[in-house]
Amino acid sequence: MFQTILSIGAISVCCIYSFYLLNKRERDVYSYANLAALTSVCALEIFDLLSINDTKRVMLWKQLSLFAECTLPITWLLFSLTCSRLYKVQSIPNSQRLTIAIACLFPLAVITIPVNLFFYSPDFISERMLFLGNYGFIFFFALLIYMVIALINLEATFINASVSSRWKIKYEIVGAGFLLSFLIFYYSQGLLYRTINMNLVPGRSVVIIIAVFMMAYSRFIRGNGVKVTVSRQLAYKSVVLVVVSLYLLGLGLMGEGMKYFGDSFQRTMAIVIAFLSGAGLICVLLSETVKRKIKVHLHKNFYKNKYDYRIQWLQFTDRLSSSHSGDELLQSILCGYADTFGMGGCALFLYDGERRLFRTAASLEMETRAVEFGRDDTIIEHMTEKSWVVNMGEGIFEPSDHCKDFFRLNDISFVIPLFLNGVMDGFIVLGKPVNRDEVYNYEDYDLMKTLARQTSSALLNLRLSEQLAQAREMEALGKVSTFVIHDLKNLVYTVSLILDNASHYMSETEFQQDMIESLGNTVAKMKALISRLKIIPEKHSLNREPADLLQLVKETAEIVDGGKICIRGNSVIAMVDREELQKVALNLLLNAVEATDGRGQISVEVGAGNLAFIKVLDDGCGIAPDFLHEYLFTPFKTTKKKGLGIGLYQSKQIVEAHNGRIEVSSDLGIGTTFTVWLPKD
Repeated sequence: MFQTILSIGAISVCCIYSFYLLNKRERDVYSYANLAALTSVCALEIFDLLSINDTKRVMLWKQLSLFAECTLPITWLLFSLTCSRLYKVQSIPNSQRLTIAIACLFPLAVITIPVNLFFYSPDFISERMLFLGNYGFIFFFALLIYMVIALINLEATFINASVSSRWKIKYEIVGAGFLLSFLIFYYSQGLLYRTINMNLVPGRSVVIIIAVFMMAYSRFIRGNGVKVTVSRQLAYKSVVLVVVSLYLLGLGLMGEGMKYFGDSFQRTMAIVIAFLSGAGLICVLLSETVKRKIKVHLHKNFYKNKYDYRIQWLQFTDRLSSSHSGDELLQSILCGYADTFGMGGCALFLYDGERRLFRTAASLEMETRAVEFGRDDTIIEHMTEKSWVVNMGEGIFEPSDHCKDFFRLNDISFVIPLFLNGVMDGFIVLGKPVNRDEVYNYEDYDLMKTLARQTSSALLNLRLSEQLAQAREMEALGKVSTFVIHDLKNLVYTVSLILDNASHYMSETEFQQDMIESLGNTVAKMKALISRLKIIPEKHSLNREPADLLQLVKETAEIVDGGKICIRGNSVIAMVDREELQKVALNLLLNAVEATDGRGQISVEVGAGNLAFIKVLDDGCGIAPDFLHEYLFTPFKTTKKKGLGIGLYQSKQIVEAHNGRIEVSSDLGIGTTFTVWLPKD
């Protein structure tokens, strides 16, 4: 009866929490993984309860239990990889991906191998024992390994969390770890004696109830003598190692003593008490307050210096260098201060030059709304003059009236100034210490100021990066403007040519129609130019379509002065951006017209071999060799009196965006040949 009540209780809490996970508004990968993990445990509890109460069909129920157990590896592995983590598929290590893939073999083994090869029970009614066969031993050994891997993943999550995050996830991690620990114990006992002891099921039920309550609580409620120098990490880990070793020793002694207790109820309660003690011990060891007290005790009695400055500097630098954005950098700074000095919250204030106030730039577990500081505030004046860290606990400074609530509500303990080129550029405020009894002295102040210098340097680099990005944006805008001006210049040339011809042919009907059509095309291009206002398109933004290059050249020649340009060649179809390539042809033809001063010969040849080509030839003045080799395609470099030096640069960019190239040959006084090579597809 007692066993049934416990199992029903465990099943109930699993179902209730699973129902919450299934019906909450925002469901993520973790929610589904948690739901799957609890479902597998709940199913195991149901079928084990049935096997205990319906002993005539024990092998049937244990076969179903085996199906539930085969899902434990994959569900708890996924839970441990997503619990309180920023989940990305690409962030999962290859080794973990391999373990996930192998976990899929568990259901396959249960489906293909008969249940009697896993375990058998000659007298289950009296013993409640299942003896493991070879397949069962291998199966549960592999399952045990997966439970250990999941427990290691949860530990890694907790270790890598910030101070404020640990406070929030501590009970969830401990609860899940508590359950995994019992499963490890449960199956390790089976491997040790090659039997699955069903008398341990009530203990498992109690552990499930406690674990689910802890997980739910976390989700619903939270968030000059001789001195020996020892590595701080090793020292603290040694404390954990000693305590955990004592715990395991005590557990072993209790297991030996259980041989004399007799009945299963006492054995069950002894195991539950042992694991409850272990869970409580883990909670204490994971407490930031206890950690700080242990470290302070070690520093007082064993260390010459409170901090290993080299390690602190490297850790802080690593935090800053791993930031990928400005917001991440600010949060990394605050997390670094909170972790180093054991603070429950902190905030960063930076000087706003426009409003001439210090305003909140970032905060960590601290309410900073509507609080601002001027340079005339007493505390700001003191830090500006002395460059000292202000300890609010000393009571030397009384906050100004407008910020008293901020200092009181957040229990501010320290204010650390940030200087840039001798001018106070901001400050960091630290909230209440995790360990209220910790005493801070000159070593803490020195490290605070050292990290403040590193912070100022990082903030300067951030500002310079932002200024550089703005300068590049302005440079890009300048290039856009230059290209727009150049395109407008070409369009103005077309309009001026129409005006020149109008004085001679205005009375002709055919000319009037051509003029209206040309003006319409020019207006359309100007509207398109105004609407786009963009730099030369990249390869991915070209509007490629099949175009006849010969026809494109003929249309462009008519815009310039088609009667004076000789066009020859064959039709060549190529995948190009027609509008952009017409700009290239227009630039080359206009350059040829200007080079010949309107009196020479200009010819265009269109053809194709492996590549399509457009060749523009003129017998004009030619290009000087020095200019040809050094400046020809350089923007703002030109030999024309009224030129901008943009046309050929623009043409080269367009052709290269098509995966093509431009070749030039020229002789002074003889002429110039431009050849545009383009892929046909």
